[in-house]
Amino acid sequence: MRPAHVLLAVLVAAVWGVNFTVIEVGLGHFPPLLFSALRFLVAALPAVFLVGPPKVAWKWIVGVGLALGVAKFGLLFIGMDVGMPGGLSSLVLQIQAVFTALFAVALLGERPTRVRVAGMAVALAGIGVAAVDEGASGPLTGFALVVAAAACWGVSNILTRKASPPDSLNFMIWVSTVPVLPLLALSLLLEGWSADLAALRSLDWSGAGTVLYVAWGATVFGFGAWGWLLHRHPASTVAPFSLLVPVFGMTSAALFLGESITPLRWCAAALLVGGVALTSLTPSRPRPKTLALTTPS
Repeated sequence: MRPAHVLLAVLVAAVWGVNFTVIEVGLGHFPPLLFSALRFLVAALPAVFLVGPPKVAWKWIVGVGLALGVAKFGLLFIGMDVGMPGGLSSLVLQIQAVFTALFAVALLGERPTRVRVAGMAVALAGIGVAAVDEGASGPLTGFALVVAAAACWGVSNILTRKASPPDSLNFMIWVSTVPVLPLLALSLLLEGWSADLAALRSLDWSGAGTVLYVAWGATVFGFGAWGWLLHRHPASTVAPFSLLVPVFGMTSAALFLGESITPLRWCAAALLVGGVALTSLTPSRPRPKTLALTTPS
């Protein structure tokens, strides 16, 4: 990779890592489901009118929109709202690589190598250590919700792989249109009209800034730049930079939110990052064609 491309990859990882700190700040201004809905609304508009029509079938856009936008981010924001720290969330979400690998075995017929299986075991051990650390300092409900969010992210990864979008920015913008109404409906149902209205009426520059960051920074810029890099370099070259996300996430949470990083958390980070590296960077063996699942039309 050219030095400029390396810097861009590191910048994207930094933007995504700091995003968890920004989310935590934003949750002080908005109920979690409303905040998530605003994220996708601002990411989709007005960009959806500038990127052209969708370049994949609508079933993939809707599927990823529901799995990623509604389920993954809905659970993540609720989990952080009930007490899961931002830095730890950025770390625990990396278990999505294990869920993706497991779903690929079950749904795509991939056969993991021994190294990949070992990586999954190491990453799961890291989740166990992180759970012990969180259980000693806070409620496990938020931790469980973030793990569930990682599983939903794994589902969306499989759907995205099946969709194979030729233009990741176009795809992400159209995906962002899907979660808005479901999240708003869930917010009105679960969080209440009065809470949503109060949050919007008290909107200030800080609250607006968090929405703009998670929408335009983490979503539009982050996914657009990441897709641009993937179109120019092998995935095995680009993917390792994503392991920097929890580094930036935990560091920014410690610097700006005063979130402590305990020895157990460092141990969990080492296990998770190492396990995810083995899981995501080691290719799987494809299943023999006679046993392969057919691709839906």
